[in-house]
Amino acid sequence: HCLRGITRGNVIEMCRRYAIPVYEKDFSLTDVYGAGEAFVTGTFAGITPVVEVDGRAIGEGGRGSMTNRLDKLYAALIEAECPPPDGAR
Repeated sequence: HCLRGITRGNVIEMCRRYAIPVYEKDFSLTDVYGAGEAFVTGTFAGITPVVEVDGRAIGEGGRGSMTNRLDKLYAALIEAECPPPDGAR
């Protein structure tokens, strides 16, 4: 069960737009332990990798390639939707 946050919704929409498989479903702790990589989303944090759960490394224990890809796509979305004011770069 997760909140239907704005960042989460944007990431799901991005995945659909760029043909990145995305599923909304319940998952078990066993699923988490066996994940190749994981991330969480939040208004201030954006896309944040989950590198460890209960002392167990997730995937390689660091930021994964999909998290990197989504982070770059999300940064581009923010830049396009919320450009800085003129002269503020």
